[in-house]
Amino acid sequence: MPKMKTHKGTAKRMKVTARGKVVRPPAGKRHLLSHKTAKRKRRLRQAVPVDETQARRARRLLPYE
Repeated sequence: MPKMKTHKGTAKRMKVTARGKVVRPPAGKRHLLSHKTAKRKRRLRQAVPVDETQARRARRLLPYE
């Protein structure tokens, strides 16, 4: 069986934690930041878990992560 290739687009956007959860950065921190509160922007720095239905797909795309 040949080695599986990592999907690089997914690898740049998500990572798998040590316990196997898939996490991603939240949307909403690219532009239009001036009217968002500091608290909201701080929370946007934290990674959020991917929905389990999408996480199964992401784990397939990230076989060695």
